[in-house]
Amino acid sequence: MSRRRTLGTKKKIALLVGAATMTGGGAFVMANASNAAQTTQDARTKAAQDAGVCQGLATALGNNQRFIEGQRADPDAQSQARIENREAVVAEIERKQAASGCAVGESAQDSQTGRPQAGQPPQAGQEAGQDTGDQAGDRAGGAAQTGEQVCAGSTVTLSGEGGAPAASSNQFPVGTRLRVTNLDNDKSTTVEVNSVSGSCALLNDAAFEQVREEGKFLIRRALIEKVG
Repeated sequence: MSRRRTLGTKKKIALLVGAATMTGGGAFVMANASNAAQTTQDARTKAAQDAGVCQGLATALGNNQRFIEGQRADPDAQSQARIENREAVVAEIERKQAASGCAVGESAQDSQTGRPQAGQPPQAGQEAGQDTGDQAGDRAGGAAQTGEQVCAGSTVTLSGEGGAPAASSNQFPVGTRLRVTNLDNDKSTTVEVNSVSGSCALLNDAAFEQVREEGKFLIRRALIEKVG
């Protein structure tokens, strides 16, 4: 009787150990599956972020190349100086493309059609050409100002130029004050146009940093207003 009890106890222990091993193994498999899913999601997120960076840099490059072409096609006394400045900017953008793993020299043209981009419905209470200055405060000045919406549907990127926050434009003369609002994060900056470019509103590096989303070089949903 004593021997049978001892064997029975050993069998129970073996069964318990086996059950614990199976449970632990199941938990290990589930943990691995969860880690694999998270790794896949992280990879997809990084790929999307990388694509946004590359597209923004390509747009900035296209804007500067188009400006250079325009200066060469219709030169004036200052064209050569402007071209040399923009060529330096192009070189800096290409350096950023290389550092970000993008195709160096790949460019894209910024849409200046005046129409909202595909899949982008007008914002609530905002029709094309409608004055929406009361919808966005002037963050730089801390008070709301009435602004005239311009260049509806245009995207905004950076010129690659340094210096204090400023903008360049192909539609507004030097001294014009423009407010650019990133509708994806509700950040705004008000800057003066200080040079000519190939876009409605092209922000320099300092101004773009005030409204950008982390890791992005392109503002797809922008509200551009002429203020003052």
